[in-house]
Amino acid sequence: MAVMYKVRSLLNLSRCICRRILPRKFYSAQGSSQFETVGFIGLGNMGSRMANNLIKAGYQVAVHDINCNAMKKFFDMGAATKDTPFEVAEVSDVVITMLPTSSHVRDVYTGPNGLLYRENLRPRLFIDSSTIDPQTSRKLSTIVSHCTLKEQKGKDHWKKPALLDAPVSGGVLAAEAGTLTFMVGGSKEAYAAATPLFLSMGKNTVYCGGAGNGSAAKICNNLALAISMIGISESLALGQSLGISASTLTKVFNSSSARCWSSDSYNPVPGVMEGVPSSRDYDGGFASKLMAKDVNIAATSAKEVGLRCPLTSQAQEIYRELCEDGHETKDFSCVFRHYYSGKNDA
Repeated sequence: MAVMYKVRSLLNLSRCICRRILPRKFYSAQGSSQFETVGFIGLGNMGSRMANNLIKAGYQVAVHDINCNAMKKFFDMGAATKDTPFEVAEVSDVVITMLPTSSHVRDVYTGPNGLLYRENLRPRLFIDSSTIDPQTSRKLSTIVSHCTLKEQKGKDHWKKPALLDAPVSGGVLAAEAGTLTFMVGGSKEAYAAATPLFLSMGKNTVYCGGAGNGSAAKICNNLALAISMIGISESLALGQSLGISASTLTKVFNSSSARCWSSDSYNPVPGVMEGVPSSRDYDGGFASKLMAKDVNIAATSAKEVGLRCPLTSQAQEIYRELCEDGHETKDFSCVFRHYYSGKNDA
């Protein structure tokens, strides 16, 4: 995996325009920050919007992604573009990663030319906002804590680099609007130092405890979301079959006990809400394959602690079937159309 990542990165980035850095005066509307230069790795649907909000907040941002088009977009915005994660680390006070899976995160941190390529590091803080298993977050936190810092800065009290696992909730819409919620695991001191960064990309932060607890909270949150989306989709499809329009049934849900985010903010029926993936053929949201991945992590975690989770198993099967049927890149709310055969009739 590490070799593939390196080769793909070099092949793609060799076609990109040469990197540049434009001077930018640092400021933050969310309060003072210990960090002026921010590295960002992973410029997908979520990461690109988060990085953009950091630029808007006045941070000097250096980016890396294996997607050349994503890199060029940030080059045109004045960000520095780097060929490898290690090169991002070399110019950054803090590095944020937003990647699809645990294996991608491990590769970016510990693979060839990864963030931890050398044990003597410039970044004082690493923030991983990927949704991955808590065990990987805890292992990486331990590895980072055994590294050393190249230098102390001014009145800086950092003795060792630190890692926070800080996955997010809110989806692409919240990433765009800068209203994400961060669930954070790691030391309280690192969490306090990172708060201005979080509030440049979101509106809520929740400190969840020690290393890995942010990842654990995110997995539990996404499991609840997966199950609630299935429940809302199943109910709406049943309502349609019984002669009730989806719009009418949604009004009932949202003014009574069935109300939830899947009904009032991310409705899965085309035409019921504007600006959500169901209104654009389920494109541009949270891919079903990623939800399947998260539910799989939840199922594995439940097995490891010996907890019986029948709804997790059912959700795992439903999203696996969605992906096998060719809908893996569609938003996970497509379960309404492609699993329940719900009608596009609001």
